[in-house]
Amino acid sequence: MRAELPTISAVQAAAPAPRSSADVVVVGGGPVGMYLAVLLLQEGVSVQVLEQRLDRSTHSRAIGVHPPALESLALAGIAETMAREGIRIASGEARSAGRTVARLDFAGASARYPFVLALPQIRTEQLLEERLLALDPGALVRGARVESVEDTGAGVRVHGAGGGPFTVEASLLVAADGARSSIRSALGARWSSRELPDTYLMGDYPDGTGDGPLGVLYLEPEGIVESFPLPGGLRRWVVHTDALQRNPTAAGLAELVRQRTGHRLDVAGNSMLSAFGVRIGRTNRLVTGRTVLIGDAAHQISPIGGQGMNLGWLDAAAVAPVIAASLRGEPVGGALRDFERRRRRDAAVASAQAQINMMLGRPLPAGMLALRNAGLERMFQVPALGGAVARRFTMQ
Repeated sequence: MRAELPTISAVQAAAPAPRSSADVVVVGGGPVGMYLAVLLLQEGVSVQVLEQRLDRSTHSRAIGVHPPALESLALAGIAETMAREGIRIASGEARSAGRTVARLDFAGASARYPFVLALPQIRTEQLLEERLLALDPGALVRGARVESVEDTGAGVRVHGAGGGPFTVEASLLVAADGARSSIRSALGARWSSRELPDTYLMGDYPDGTGDGPLGVLYLEPEGIVESFPLPGGLRRWVVHTDALQRNPTAAGLAELVRQRTGHRLDVAGNSMLSAFGVRIGRTNRLVTGRTVLIGDAAHQISPIGGQGMNLGWLDAAAVAPVIAASLRGEPVGGALRDFERRRRRDAAVASAQAQINMMLGRPLPAGMLALRNAGLERMFQVPALGGAVARRFTMQ
């Protein structure tokens, strides 16, 4: 059966033609798709990664890498470099009205990586691509636009264009092409999604807080302000806003931060600015015939809490050994069902946690906020409860 994909804008420059065949085709050369390809290549599986974009985005999006993801990325040989280059956030604080309400200690989150790592996504992608191309210089083709997929029963054919028309034949197809996955649409998989009322404005500025490697949440009546350290002496600020800002400015974000926290940001030093809303979604199935959905193609969660990219990596780590076993001729029906059940469950847990994080960040009248903060303060005075929250926050 051949499934036509929705029309996508033409690639603007010629790209090298993909190979005519591979064991596995991965559609989507972002951090999740490249990571899966690395794992498969290390198992001796031939892989062709097809990425529509000609270049990586330079926009610093996801920055938080949680301990389970770092432990998984160690399988690809890049975790130690990431840990060396990033900022290790070993603890966090919740503050309100100038005082500390609660403190989270991540020391017990992982024996090997007792911290949340802050590293811009662009650098993570660079490391993954370097590892991928070291294993197979031809594994990744940029500018390759997939136009249709065909499940022949014995394999899959992927048809597309970019530097000329191409067809790649493979045993299996993995879609890691994001929340707007054209592969998922072509398969007819149901996608349930909804937009949440929360909107945010975020930006990176020189760090003048003196907080060092500490993550800080400011719980204020007007809404939360999040503050995380970044490499290079920068700090990311994320502010809950009343509505999506269509024309945000670095000065406007700095003023919101000043009003709620008292910190004055260096506007001239702003290096990234983004306003965003929140949409969540999930598909009704991750496995269809010879195609597997992973990452945002399978489940989109709120970016608040930084779990989405991590969830995709854990999807890849879970499915890679099943794919390798399948290509060796081993029966994997039960393993695939278990993969789908566990990943759907973990996505639901991560999504629920992200929505709790957002709920804590919404505006509240000062009196109600004070009552809630008092409850949080009492809760975190119980070590077992504080430890449980820290483990949940770090995806344990």
